[in-house]
Amino acid sequence: MRVYIIAEAGVNHNGDINLAYRLCDEAKKAGVDAVKFQTWKTENIVTKSAPLATYQENNISSKSDSQFEMLKKLELSYSEFIDIQKYCEKIGIRFLSTPDDDESLEFLSTLNLDFIKVGSGEVNNIPYLRKIGAKRQPVVLSTGMSTLGDVERAYNLLLQSGAAKVALLHCTSNYPCPMDEVNLKAMQTMQNAFKCEIGYSDHTVGIEVPVAAVAMGATIIEKHFTLDKNMEGPDHKASLDPTELRDMVTAIRNIEMALGNGIKQPNKSEAEIQKVVQKSIVASKNISKGDLFSEENLTVKRTSNGIPAHLWDMVIGSKSATDYEIDDVISITSENA
Repeated sequence: MRVYIIAEAGVNHNGDINLAYRLCDEAKKAGVDAVKFQTWKTENIVTKSAPLATYQENNISSKSDSQFEMLKKLELSYSEFIDIQKYCEKIGIRFLSTPDDDESLEFLSTLNLDFIKVGSGEVNNIPYLRKIGAKRQPVVLSTGMSTLGDVERAYNLLLQSGAAKVALLHCTSNYPCPMDEVNLKAMQTMQNAFKCEIGYSDHTVGIEVPVAAVAMGATIIEKHFTLDKNMEGPDHKASLDPTELRDMVTAIRNIEMALGNGIKQPNKSEAEIQKVVQKSIVASKNISKGDLFSEENLTVKRTSNGIPAHLWDMVIGSKSATDYEIDDVISITSENA
């Protein structure tokens, strides 16, 4: 299965639709399958007094901002998202966005997206998950900050509420996420538990972990990216730049090819090498007609023809039908019986 790669623009447009267009352009150049944003009405998701998260405080200059004030500056209108989707259609890349509130869910449900992407913060949001499932669309659920039991509850609720199918993304909700908190094996734990499509939403620095996730079975990869890591905003520092995004896509596509089909057999390219590298049975000393082949007069060496070395036990004990000199290739006929 081809890995579905999502370039997570998120809020890295800084509330500017022109920056959003540029992010779409860079995602297209990188060769990802989709570029994803986040859609919300600030008044619907956060109180005016809610504090900033620590990573947000560390990554923005306006330390006096509340979370409400920060999100309001980053908010794009529904009409702007319609324009962004049209722009994505024009340049040939899929548009996605995560709805963060009921109103935005209703809006995005009208845009014929590939699936509804649900953020980690909604895993315990029972009424919201029911509404998402009731849309009867495919769902991709991030699972940061969750136990396996939390995931099970959300996964079952989405399906019971009508979701067409549910894929699960392992995630660590830390920005950036240190390597010792990644726990990629938990992704496989979810696959074993729910027998569903799995993936990985990455917040680490660099591209190693999402590439490793693909090698471990992920079929969906989501990764934040930005035009410039030094821009003002909460997520830029934990994002890839355009060059790194292209490198990640190249690495993932290479791993896809390298994984192969799982059938253990020689490749066509190995056929010629096999002829000169694999060993055949030859005489280790002069052998006269009628002598019995034994470990004392036979050995194996590289040659271009002859009896393959894996037939050694069949040859030992047979009678020589002709004379052989050292390094002559041994042959077996009915006369050897």
